Amino acid sequence: MFSPFWTSQVVGNVRECLMIRYWRTFAVSLAVVLSVLPVGIVRAEPPNNPVKSGAPSCARPDFRVVLDVGHTAKSPGAKSARGADEFDFNLRLAKQVDQTLLEAGFAKTVLMVTDGPGVRSMYARVARANKLSANLLLSIHHDSVPDRYLEKWDYNGKLKRFSDRFKGHSIFVSDGNLDPKDSLLFGSMLGQQLKARGLQYTPHYSESFMGRWQRRLLDADAGVYRYDTLFVLKKTQMPAVLLEAGSIANRDEELAMASPERQQLISAAVVDAVDGFCTAQSHKPALQIAQRAKVRHLLSAHSHRRARERTALHR
Repeated sequence: MFSPFWTSQVVGNVRECLMIRYWRTFAVSLAVVLSVLPVGIVRAEPPNNPVKSGAPSCARPDFRVVLDVGHTAKSPGAKSARGADEFDFNLRLAKQVDQTLLEAGFAKTVLMVTDGPGVRSMYARVARANKLSANLLLSIHHDSVPDRYLEKWDYNGKLKRFSDRFKGHSIFVSDGNLDPKDSLLFGSMLGQQLKARGLQYTPHYSESFMGRWQRRLLDADAGVYRYDTLFVLKKTQMPAVLLEAGSIANRDEELAMASPERQQLISAAVVDAVDGFCTAQSHKPALQIAQRAKVRHLLSAHSHRRARERTALHR
């Protein structure tokens, strides 16, 4: 049997050892925590080193966009459901896009309005666009439908023609363009920006009932079609896209297309698409850009000569 005194002494010694071990353990743990804590605080703070300034980005003041206003006052294009000319819709939207691009810093944007009859105006607009040595051309139009799909209705006591069967925008590129890949790239970017703003493209161009107007859908998500024979896309010497902003033969969509809200929405989509395309172009090697510029120069001289010949023939 153990005596009470010896037992209490042993217990006291054990307690003392345990307390010493506890405080040693606590001190070590505290030291570990304090050594880790500053690291955690540093990581929570914003990094001191900024993003490398050498990363490619869009040089907006140097990037030139040509906004081609589709058709002319003498060849005004399609008629809306209420009898307005497509050219008027094209001009209003193009002016809004031009203003939005300029405000966004694309200082070299050119609003190109052409006059004269249809055929001659096409050669004139292409020659002018090529002379401007632009980085991108966007031709702005508003859509209708083939005559066989038009119906008649009375509007303000006058007989007009309409079709509410189709609505939505569509985007076209030409494989005959000098740069079909970049044309498709911008077309897809534009389609995605329109989609992000709740606008839907019309799928009817891919349907067999469209006959000779049927087009191959290159980007089913963004609504980009291939239309090789469109003159303004085929003959321009820079990436080129044609936007049918909406169907003005559709009575409801005609009203939407005439509204400032829709024009501003489309303009914002164009600016974001142009900025994305401009940034993508900045990644291209300098040699590739120089080679493209040389090809443009050679083709431009040929285009100017052809334009002068065509103009002389139509005088």
